Amino acid sequence: MASGGEEVAEQQQSAKVQIYPTSGTGVSPFWREKYERDSKKYWDVFYKRHQDRFFKDRHYLDKEWGCYFHGDGRKVVLEVGCGAGNTVFPLLATYSDIFVHACDFSPRAIDLVKAHKDFMEGSINAFVCDLTVDDLINKIKPSSVDIVTMIFMLSAVAPEKMLLVLQNIRKVLKPNGHVLLRDYATGDLAQERFTCKDQKISENFFVRGDGTRAFYFSEEFLTRLFKESGFVAEELGVCCKQVENRSRELVMNRRWIQAVFCFSDGLDSSSVSKYANVVDHLNEPIFKGTNGSTEEPRNHFEVDMSEGIAVEMFGTLPSIDEIIEINIRECSFRIKGLAKEHQHTCKSTGLMLWESAQLMSTVLARNPSIVAGKKVVELGSGCAGICSMVAVRSAADLVVATDGDSRALDLLRQNVSSNLEPQLLDKLVTERLEWGNRDHIEAIKEMNHSGFEVIIGTDVTYVPEAISPLFATARELISSDGSSIRDDSKPALILCHVLRRVDEMSILSAASQFGFKLIDRWPTGVPTEPSQRVISSWFSEDNSMGVLPSNALNIMYFHI
Repeated sequence: MASGGEEVAEQQQSAKVQIYPTSGTGVSPFWREKYERDSKKYWDVFYKRHQDRFFKDRHYLDKEWGCYFHGDGRKVVLEVGCGAGNTVFPLLATYSDIFVHACDFSPRAIDLVKAHKDFMEGSINAFVCDLTVDDLINKIKPSSVDIVTMIFMLSAVAPEKMLLVLQNIRKVLKPNGHVLLRDYATGDLAQERFTCKDQKISENFFVRGDGTRAFYFSEEFLTRLFKESGFVAEELGVCCKQVENRSRELVMNRRWIQAVFCFSDGLDSSSVSKYANVVDHLNEPIFKGTNGSTEEPRNHFEVDMSEGIAVEMFGTLPSIDEIIEINIRECSFRIKGLAKEHQHTCKSTGLMLWESAQLMSTVLARNPSIVAGKKVVELGSGCAGICSMVAVRSAADLVVATDGDSRALDLLRQNVSSNLEPQLLDKLVTERLEWGNRDHIEAIKEMNHSGFEVIIGTDVTYVPEAISPLFATARELISSDGSSIRDDSKPALILCHVLRRVDEMSILSAASQFGFKLIDRWPTGVPTEPSQRVISSWFSEDNSMGVLPSNALNIMYFHI
C-alpha cells in the first residue's frame, strides 16, 4: 500500500507549476497609480538606457504628409513628445526653413535633442513640458503653430488625460492648423501579447516591461476624442503591415492608426471633408481617400519599427544587464539580473532579486547555526540564489538551489559561478524543479536519499495555484528524521514573503494538508511554549536586522 506521502505525490505528478500567473488579471490598483505617478521617471530611465537608438528616424513623414509642410511663409511646427528627436531632425533635414518647437516631459529626452549634432537654436526650441499639467502658452505664443506632429506620443498618456493634451495644443494651434498623428491601433500584435501577460491597466491600455505605457486606438475612440476638443478628421485610417523575423521564422501583423485632424475654429464638422475607412490588408496598407476612391498601395510605406519595437513584436526578453551589488556581513555578491524598470511586469519573476531573499540571506548570514552541518534545498531560487550562496558557507556537503524557469536557472548558474570560491562551488548544485513534477523531484531526491534538513523559499507563496504543489514538493524533499531532537534542530521549512495574492490562512491550510505545522513566525510569534521560540533568537533585542528591505515581510517556520 502506498504511503500518504506517496499518494499525495501521485496526485501532484502531472502538475507543472510556474510561479508567475498565466491568467490576465491585470495590473493592481497600487501599480496603476504608481505607473501614472512615476510615468516621467520611467520615460527618463527609458532614454537613459536607449538614448536615441530605440526609434528609427522618421524619414517617411515627407512622403506621407509633405503637402502640409509646403506653402508660403515659414511653417511653425510643434512636435509633441519629441523624444530623442527622431521626428524633429528628419523634418529639418527636408524642410530647412521650418521652425520646430520640440517638447517632451522627460528631461533626459530634451537633453538628447539639445546634444544632437544638428541641433540649432535658431531652428529648434526644445523644452520640458508635461501637457497634462503644464500650460503650453507659457512656452509658445497662442495661435502661432501651423502643424502639430504626434508620432507614437498620445498612446503614452493615460486615456482619461488625453483630452487635456488636445485642449492644450489647441491653444497654440492656428485656426485651420493641422495635427498629424500616427500611433498604435487596436489589434496590433503587441497588444495581443500584453493581454496574455497580466499587463492590462484598463481597456486598450497596457504597461510595458520597462514601466512605460501604451494605449491602442480604435478609429471611433480617436475620432470622438478629437471631436470633443474641436477637431475634425481630414484623413483617418488603420495601417496594416506584415513584419517578418526570418531568423525565428515568424511573421507578425503590425497595426497602427494614421490621421490628419484640422482645427477649424467656429466651423461645423459637416463643412469639412469627411474621412473614409481604411481597407485592412496584410501586406500593404490601402487608403480610401476623402472622395471614396481607392488609392494604389504605397510602395514607399515604411514600418516604424526598430530593435525596441521588435521586443514588443517578437516577445524577446529585455536585456539582462543590471549588476546588483549585495553586501551581507562578510559576503559580497555581484548579481546579474533584470533591470529594476522591468520588474513586476516581466513574465518571469525569477529574473530579479526580491526583498524577501535579501532579508532571508541576512538572517542566514547572522545565524549560521540555522543550516550548520545540514543539507539544504532552496525552492524558487530565481536568478540570484543569494540564500543558497550564503547557506553553503555553513551547511554540510550539499546545498541545492532550484527553480522551474529555465532562463532564471541559466542566469542562476552564471551568478553562482561568478560569486563562489571553487571549494564552495563543489557543494552547491543548481537544478531545475517545477513543483509537483515527479521527474524533477526524484532527480533531487537521488542526490540525498535521507531528505533535506532545511528547505528555504523566498517569495514563493503569491500565486494561489502554486501553493499546494509547493507544499507537496517540500513534503517529498524534507527529512523525516528528527522527532527526538529539539525544535530548532528539527528538519524545517522556512518561508519568507510579502503576503500578496494569497492570504495567510490559505497558506496555513495548504501546509496542514501536507503535514506541516507552523511552529513560529516573524514579526509576530505564535508559540505558546518558550522552547518553541525559534525565530526570535535570530534577531537582536530590538527585533530588527538593521535596515530591512520592507516592513511588510514575514517569516514562517514549519515542522512536519
